[in-house]
Amino acid sequence: MFINEFLDYLLLERKYSVHTVTAYNSDLSSFSEFYEKEYGEQDISKSNYAQIRSWIINLVDNGVSNRTINRKISSLKAYYKFLLKTEQIDKTPLAKHQALKISKKLQIPFSSVEVDDVLSGLVDGADFKSVRDRLIVELFYATGMRRIELVNLKITSIDVVGKQIKVLGKRNKERYIPLIPSVLVTLGRYLELRSGVLEDPEDPFLLLTEKGVKIYETLVYRIINGYFSKASSKVKKSPHILRHSFATHLLNEGANLNAVKELLGHSSLAATQVYTHQSVAQLAKVYKQSHPRNKK
Repeated sequence: MFINEFLDYLLLERKYSVHTVTAYNSDLSSFSEFYEKEYGEQDISKSNYAQIRSWIINLVDNGVSNRTINRKISSLKAYYKFLLKTEQIDKTPLAKHQALKISKKLQIPFSSVEVDDVLSGLVDGADFKSVRDRLIVELFYATGMRRIELVNLKITSIDVVGKQIKVLGKRNKERYIPLIPSVLVTLGRYLELRSGVLEDPEDPFLLLTEKGVKIYETLVYRIINGYFSKASSKVKKSPHILRHSFATHLLNEGANLNAVKELLGHSSLAATQVYTHQSVAQLAKVYKQSHPRNKK
């Protein structure tokens, strides 16, 4: 079936993260299980579109969202594209497949007041946990980095002299993001406390748990969700919403879209443009308040 070869290709040649490759493997395994159960076959490289479509229908019947189904089919598409490239098949069964329609969910960013409220509540903390948590909030809001990018930050990622941070993004693509003075101050306080909890003196990772080991994604989510649950009534309170807030607030203040794209580590402007809806809303508000004809 060449699934292992495909996964190695993603990991070694395309430089996808282990997390992403695991997701691809999960999607392919899901279809493989269905394919074997329904058609008594194990080699999904020989499947046809009718069989894949029956899987899609099965997923819909089981309440799987269109967004998730599209992701699973995207994994299959990549797999068959690999088989074409390596001349294992003559044509892909998904050549004419169209993605299912999905409703775009509006992700409402935190307001600057909500962010300030959270940071104000952390300003007096002098213990390791309080300072670390403040640094996490500040890094998300000041850099717009992804959760996995924050978790994987290393001591060597920080350039105090240059006042910037090196972030390793998707497909191991590096980018440098400036650090504002307030973040550098919190970073300095954190580094002083970090040595007191460090389990392994050679640990290269910047952010640690209270037990002195590398921080992990679910803990980061709990930290952000916990603090913002006290300051915001918004439904979603996650690291991604802070990333969303970073981009939206920059755009509201007149930042160039291309510059925001680079800061976020997006490969195309299309990915960045999802953050512009709040900026448009802000412009509309200013327009209504300021246009002479609107005042009459």
